[in-house]
Amino acid sequence: MLSRVGETLYWMSRYIERAENVARLINVNNMLMMDLPKGVSAGWEPLVDIIGARKAYQETHTDFSEAKALRYLLVGKDNFSSILNSIISARESARTIRDVIPRDVWEEINTLYYYVKDNQNEGLSKRGRFAYLKTIINAAHQIFGTLDATINHDVGFTFIRLGLMIERADMTSRILDIRSASLIEFEGEDQAKPFENIQWISLLRSMSAYQMYRQEMGVRVQRVDVMEFVVQGDIFPRSIMYCLMQVKSLISPLPNSAEIIVSIDKTIEELKAKDVRDLKAGNLHDYMDEIQIKLAGIHNNLAELYFLKPAE
Repeated sequence: MLSRVGETLYWMSRYIERAENVARLINVNNMLMMDLPKGVSAGWEPLVDIIGARKAYQETHTDFSEAKALRYLLVGKDNFSSILNSIISARESARTIRDVIPRDVWEEINTLYYYVKDNQNEGLSKRGRFAYLKTIINAAHQIFGTLDATINHDVGFTFIRLGLMIERADMTSRILDIRSASLIEFEGEDQAKPFENIQWISLLRSMSAYQMYRQEMGVRVQRVDVMEFVVQGDIFPRSIMYCLMQVKSLISPLPNSAEIIVSIDKTIEELKAKDVRDLKAGNLHDYMDEIQIKLAGIHNNLAELYFLKPAE
């Protein structure tokens, strides 16, 4: 396979996964705001932080009001990670390799692009927002499902899965970092406990993890168990550990991958040894930064070995 094609498949996958994740974050934030008591709001600022766009956002915006932040996250032309820009990038990537991907996949990506572009007002309105975002999430699932069922499971499919897993692990680390740092505090332990649990449930829902958490960890939702589940869980497909194990499995058959495998093995062993249940506030932030740096390192190694363009 040409390096250009492998790289394009990799980024097409990352862009679709990114759009889905941002859509899910916005939907869950809406629900969290309805669950919290009157006068208390989680706000939209944490979502801008999660996608790593605070500095760019503040260059063109004076506040994090719902209207401004939503437009930036959904269709912001100056936001590279907005849902619309992610879908545009995915569509452009797919267009250049239409002879490689199944026709059904191209049609689904193209349909999603026109839906996102033509129904922006629905997403920006309170009435139509949920349905708009749900359609984007379902379309992303359908695209990946169609790819899994119809494309040859060769080296091209390997790069599709690599893009998906690296993007997913990165987003999980960002959600855990920012959401835990922005927990709303309440006066009095009796008053705080129920609403703290609601916020941890919101974090799980951001990753569609709530039901699987309850199956694996029990009915009660508490910080230490959530930390263990989304960081070290080896059977939940959005946990950092699971994604890293999948990346290792995918890279192993590729030529000249021994050095990357050593790096991934080291990261996995460090993750297993870490007592994540004790991570709080600043320590958690620092550790998630380390994880993101290691994921970026894996991406850079992939780019150096297999892609046409040098790693950024």
